[in-house]
Amino acid sequence: MSSETQNQEWRFYGRRSGRKLNTSRKALLDEILPQLSLSTDSLTKDATLAPASLFENKSEKTVLEIGFGNGEHLAEMMRRSPETNFIGAEPFINGMTAFLKEIIDDELPLNNIRVHMDDAIPLVKSLSDNSIDEIYVLNPDPWHKTRHHQRRIINQDNLDIFARILKPKGKLIMTTDVVNLIEWMVTEASLHPAFEWTAKGADDWRVAREDWIPTRYETKGAKGADHMNYLFFEKK
Repeated sequence: MSSETQNQEWRFYGRRSGRKLNTSRKALLDEILPQLSLSTDSLTKDATLAPASLFENKSEKTVLEIGFGNGEHLAEMMRRSPETNFIGAEPFINGMTAFLKEIIDDELPLNNIRVHMDDAIPLVKSLSDNSIDEIYVLNPDPWHKTRHHQRRIINQDNLDIFARILKPKGKLIMTTDVVNLIEWMVTEASLHPAFEWTAKGADDWRVAREDWIPTRYETKGAKGADHMNYLFFEKK
């Protein structure tokens, strides 16, 4: 692999921070984040990282959320399923500190959560085969301009990786309220030979399930947004 290709693979597009952090948020980065962060050495990108090796909690189920924003969805999953192990990737500092604040304020156990404050792709490339039960990609950046579509996280190359790390019958769960992105994600995932769309009718992707965990984003919307769409795909 050329150095140019390597740099492209690891490149993160966008700002990593927004508003200035207060003292308590900085303390979370200094004191809590190191306890939960995956080590750089573990991100080998050679499919040898077994999720079970990351946790004291020896659960048979591991859930991965990519780009968890402020983390309210991930935190609620932790509340509902304390027996499950969770891995969350979020490159933005403000989002990571919001998540850390929530789980610390609510005194959630920390033995079943690991985080990666960077691009998720090196992480998923490191994970071992058939090791993840569910992958959530909720409201990813739509990259509206055509010349930027190659930056969208849902593409055939990344779907290859998701298919490799998901267990048989594992779930790929995606949401968006951006019209051209919903079309993109449905097409990309449906064309991939490893995935099957589980929807049987329009309500299956236009209406949230009864146990769905809403996020603040769902009430805010985004540029070019319509209604929220809920896409559930399963590994064949």
